[in-house]
Amino acid sequence: MKRLLFWFARLFFRFRAYNTEVLSTPGPVLLLPNHVSWLDWLFLGVFLDDDWKFVTSRETAQTSWLHRRIMINRRTFPIEVTSPYAVKRMAEFLEKGGRLVLFPEGRLSHTGNLMKLFDGTGFLIFKTRARVITAYLRGALRVPFSPHPGWHRLRTPVSAHFSEALVAPHPTHLSTTEARSHLTAWLRTQMVRQQFEVEMQHGPNHLLNAIVETARLHPSFKVLQDATGQKLSYRRLLVGAELLSRQWSRQLQPEARHVGVLLPNVNAAAATVISLWAAGRVPAMLNFSTGSAVMLQCCQLAGIRDVVTSRLFVQKARIDPAPLLAAGIRILYLDDLRTEISSTQRLGALLKSYLDRHASLVSATPGTDTAVVLFTSGSEGIPKGVELSHQNLLANLRQMLASLDLTDRDRFFNALPLFHSFGLMAGLVAPLVRGIACFLYPSPLHYRIVPTLLYDLNSTVMFGTPTFLNGYARKAHPYDFRSVRLMIAGAEKLQQATFDLYARKFGIRILEGYGATECSPVVCLNSPLEPRYGSVGKFMPGMEWKLETLDGVPEGGRLLVRGPNVMRGYLNPEANRKFRALDGWYDTGDIVHVDADGYAHVLGRLKRFAKISGEMVSLTAVEDALAGAFPQHGLRCQVAVVAVPDEDKGERLIAATNEPKLSPEELRAAIKAKGLSNLCVPREIRVVREIPKLGTGKINHRELATLLAASPPAEAPERTAP
Repeated sequence: MKRLLFWFARLFFRFRAYNTEVLSTPGPVLLLPNHVSWLDWLFLGVFLDDDWKFVTSRETAQTSWLHRRIMINRRTFPIEVTSPYAVKRMAEFLEKGGRLVLFPEGRLSHTGNLMKLFDGTGFLIFKTRARVITAYLRGALRVPFSPHPGWHRLRTPVSAHFSEALVAPHPTHLSTTEARSHLTAWLRTQMVRQQFEVEMQHGPNHLLNAIVETARLHPSFKVLQDATGQKLSYRRLLVGAELLSRQWSRQLQPEARHVGVLLPNVNAAAATVISLWAAGRVPAMLNFSTGSAVMLQCCQLAGIRDVVTSRLFVQKARIDPAPLLAAGIRILYLDDLRTEISSTQRLGALLKSYLDRHASLVSATPGTDTAVVLFTSGSEGIPKGVELSHQNLLANLRQMLASLDLTDRDRFFNALPLFHSFGLMAGLVAPLVRGIACFLYPSPLHYRIVPTLLYDLNSTVMFGTPTFLNGYARKAHPYDFRSVRLMIAGAEKLQQATFDLYARKFGIRILEGYGATECSPVVCLNSPLEPRYGSVGKFMPGMEWKLETLDGVPEGGRLLVRGPNVMRGYLNPEANRKFRALDGWYDTGDIVHVDADGYAHVLGRLKRFAKISGEMVSLTAVEDALAGAFPQHGLRCQVAVVAVPDEDKGERLIAATNEPKLSPEELRAAIKAKGLSNLCVPREIRVVREIPKLGTGKINHRELATLLAASPPAEAPERTAP
């Protein structure tokens, strides 16, 4: 019978299994798989000996003749799920050397991803000391008997991946209640890591191939839409990219591998990036908010000879291309290239896509090749060119997918620019590879328009920086975010005032993450299943981390990380030499504390610490304490803090604000209310017209320090705190 079922699975689902030898492990042993379809028992049972038993509720065992037949064959271990003795019966069975298959979620997943685990599983592991085999059923969410609200089809490939027999840690210093929670968390970590590792091993290792694989599943799916209202299906997007890639073979200079991309968040930007991959070139995303001089620096650093842009965008954004042209860099306008593609070519490419299913776009280049060049924001120095490979970006996406419960029905809203690593992942890599509709909006600064559009589009997932989220909250109606179920903040510290405002006004819990351009970008992330306010969440699966101790920092240290999502390297020779010397470790430059449960708490950047009277003071913590602390001055009141040399105490703090009525007494009261010491009180207040910001919304502290040093007292009145 098992052989017949195995061939049934092979015929209809191209079924494969890996590491099945581990299933001969003697009891007591628990087999713990994810649970995404009604056929999961089939994919597991065809390899199990007869003494393995599936834990099921008595009600489920009587659902149909098939369930009753399985029960007669004694392959189930029926329990009363409401009975307090159910776990005890399973424990007794295991202690006698039994072998059980138990779905730790206790139900079918309706997201296709791992849902919450019941801590009864942790109790079983703690009481019986049974060995654990985790299993990941890859692709089973697509079978017709899956409750996942998305695409289902026969012949979808399904595979079962079994871990080695694991011995769980057994803490002796914890109570039974604490131990069961601890072991349940341990189990979840193992299952999330297994999912990530399996996807990395068996999924495509090139972004272009990953996009084509998803496009073949549902070619007519409208995956992108921009502010023009144009919707692009996978087929139209990839046909457009193929037509553009043919143009690049004629238009681009052959000696320059890096090609500048100077475009806002529009569908054409996505098509351009994909077409450059298809042509074997590397898109270098230029930050148009920095001005022509900095863009020229970036082009020279990356050896860029051609820049792809749009005439309409250059005009509307008031970008002066003269410095680039004077340096011998060619400007290629998409507006002109479109006119060179004939209707015959368009029709031919469309017909070809039906015949070869975009096979001509599939790349044979290794995933370790550079996929994109991004330039750091330069908030504390000149920009650095970061090379991210296809594997870097795919690894980070798979780390995120293993941590978040995204579904096919979700709709992304992305206003973060594609030259920012957060915007690139959320607005291009994630939706195109995962198969989720995404709306691209060209500016995150339109605080009235963004909430209205999000409401009209019924978007469910939104990404943003806290600065931009604050702007939307000031202008949005309380009902504008009614459809949002995931709101993820990154790129800067999430302040409590912002978190509280969204919770009270919109009923949304913001999930804070942490990352860096060099890490593709996500390093840590709070998930709906494991949120902890005040932290930036747990480290992504597959990442290593370590803390280097620092004088004056009693708790935490300088964070270094290593993993498959960490960049290939820098274009800057000196910075790249320092990175290579660390043997794959990336020095984040941030001071971080990791608590006993594995949640990271960012205390601030090392460069944003001041040493006052021999004590280390976090400028980030001071800014966080002052953020939203002055409602009497309105929501537009902002305060930024910089440190300057001081003869007596080493350094002193200066508060820059756009609110002329802010008093030293209010500063002192806000600092005291947060429990910070007197050393954290800024000794001066200087008023500026506007706090300078980067294109990503973060405060430009380098420009602010220059502004304060250059501004005369008449323009920036100075007040000394008592």
